Amino acid sequence: MTGREIKETLDRAGVLPSKQLGQNFLIDPNMARWIVSQLDAAEDDAIVEVGPGTGSLSEHLAGKVRKLILIEFDARLAASLAERFRGEPSVEVHHADGAKFDGRRLFKHRRLKFLGNLPYSCGGAIMKNLLSRPHPFERAVVMLQKEVVDRLAATPGTKDYGILSLRTQVDWVVEPQRTVPPEAFYPRPRVDSSVAILRQRTTGLPAFDRRLFDELIRRGFAQRRKQLKKQLPEGTPWEEIAASLGVPATARGEELTLSQWVELTRFCDPHPLKNVPQKSGEMFDVVDENDQVIGQETRGEVHARKLMHRAVHVFVFNKRGDLLLQQRSMLKDVHPGVWDSSVSGHLDAGEDYAAACVRELDEEMGIRVEEAPAEIGRIAPCEETGWEHVRLYRCQHGGSLRFPAAEVQAAGWFPSAEIEAWIAARPDDFATGFIECWKVARAAGSLF
Repeated sequence: MTGREIKETLDRAGVLPSKQLGQNFLIDPNMARWIVSQLDAAEDDAIVEVGPGTGSLSEHLAGKVRKLILIEFDARLAASLAERFRGEPSVEVHHADGAKFDGRRLFKHRRLKFLGNLPYSCGGAIMKNLLSRPHPFERAVVMLQKEVVDRLAATPGTKDYGILSLRTQVDWVVEPQRTVPPEAFYPRPRVDSSVAILRQRTTGLPAFDRRLFDELIRRGFAQRRKQLKKQLPEGTPWEEIAASLGVPATARGEELTLSQWVELTRFCDPHPLKNVPQKSGEMFDVVDENDQVIGQETRGEVHARKLMHRAVHVFVFNKRGDLLLQQRSMLKDVHPGVWDSSVSGHLDAGEDYAAACVRELDEEMGIRVEEAPAEIGRIAPCEETGWEHVRLYRCQHGGSLRFPAAEVQAAGWFPSAEIEAWIAARPDDFATGFIECWKVARAAGSLF
């Protein structure tokens, strides 16, 4: 769209650009084409565009990708977009605030990429809402004011390096591309903008506690010029940690790299299972088809020889009825990186199902109960469960969660209807044992 076409579209929609809403519309068609090209969009991709405005970026994607989801805060522009793309079934328009949009609705659309000419006033809030872990995106292209992009991509020892840099870079590799001058917009902003590609970070960092990481970087940059040792929790053996990290004991937070911040987090993590995704030598009861014990073997042998054994799964719901899902660590020996039941685990040799349920709730999610919650189903051994006799339990939890990073990569609460649609669209995103449990819970009326 040319500048004249964009202004005509705004006039027809009755929109006078609002400074309060951060409405600066891109009017350079060549720049629009270039920005969209940075998505590297394929026909089978789904694209979420936040702040599409008049559709100057959207028009280069509509009908060319599997699905285009537009999230527009201005009701008049949302209506204009809906009318414009009415004949294109792949386009879905939402009148919604990108900073509050329910990102759980997007997981079923993967493979998914993010595009946004984000308002200066709330670009950070939109990114925090939709691009913070867990999220469904593998790539993002964003345009923000240049100073913000500089902070997203900043390196240690620079004035722009800080909490925003680390919170972003822990999940994304940030690659600034080019500066966009004010004359590319209507109305003209007073500052330059910048376009950046965000590539999902999938390797290079060990497992670590995300919440503890965030707490530590907030402490480390609370008073930027203070030495880090004076800002860490009381009792932290900083001298020992600094020597291990290879930094001076007088280092400030701004001097540590992302990798060093992660290692500091791992040093400070008291969780007893922080380095233990599974123990290949742990002993399981081997059972027959009637769930009668016929011997014992190590975990490694049980899985290698596909011997029948025992396991529990727990579906944990919050007061709204959302189900807690965990994303399995990439270090797991079975189904790494996929989504699974709230809690699941094997019975140790000599352990009964109820005791295993109580233990796994505590070990995997930090949920402490006195006795096993209600049992809602049983599943006979099959290939999908990994030849496990499974007992499925259900409980409600309204408190905090604490999980070992080596076992659980992420966790989130999802509405049952969204999980149902997600499973239908992308069953390979889930552990096969979870899908069997889902079927049992659905048949028992325990989901909706």
